[in-house]
Amino acid sequence: MSTQPQQPEPPEGAVAEPGQEQDLPAPGTAEARGAGPEGPGPNAAGGPAGPGEEAEHAAALAELEDRWRRALADLENLRKRHARELERERAAERARTAAALLPVIDNLELALSHAGADPGSIVAGVRAVRDQAVDTLARLGYARQDETGVPFDPARHEVVGVVEDPDVAPGTVVQVLRPGYGETGNQLRPVAVAVAKRE
Repeated sequence: MSTQPQQPEPPEGAVAEPGQEQDLPAPGTAEARGAGPEGPGPNAAGGPAGPGEEAEHAAALAELEDRWRRALADLENLRKRHARELERERAAERARTAAALLPVIDNLELALSHAGADPGSIVAGVRAVRDQAVDTLARLGYARQDETGVPFDPARHEVVGVVEDPDVAPGTVVQVLRPGYGETGNQLRPVAVAVAKRE
């Protein structure tokens, strides 16, 4: 049993003396954080969410998931539609190319049908068919390239031979061994050439 005398309680409304100790809440307790002895007040921040707030969060999450699924479905449908359109365009381009070659085949068959009548007409017919085929390639965007006397261009020419020709500058195309088709950047085949030898 304590033998220390107890201090009398100050009257209500009295101000504590400077040296008089006051009962302060211990650090870390609910009282020190601003809550009363019975827990945080109704306006305390960070309190547990009520049933209404949890329902709002669940509804917002469900709406976001629904939007995400719809976006994925739209993206998949767009991918499939693009693939179908690309295949249709490729098929149409193949059909246009094949249709452009049909007259060439018709003229070849016509020339062959007259092979027994006049051999000379066969040569003229084949030459005409060749010219028609070259024109068809040009209309498709692949013009014939067979120039000589021009400087060698690695973007257009393929060197397959080198010759000595003192009358032309080194690196000049002196002979076309196989014509090319198309321009730089849209080339179907480069020109196979022989160039003058560099000394």
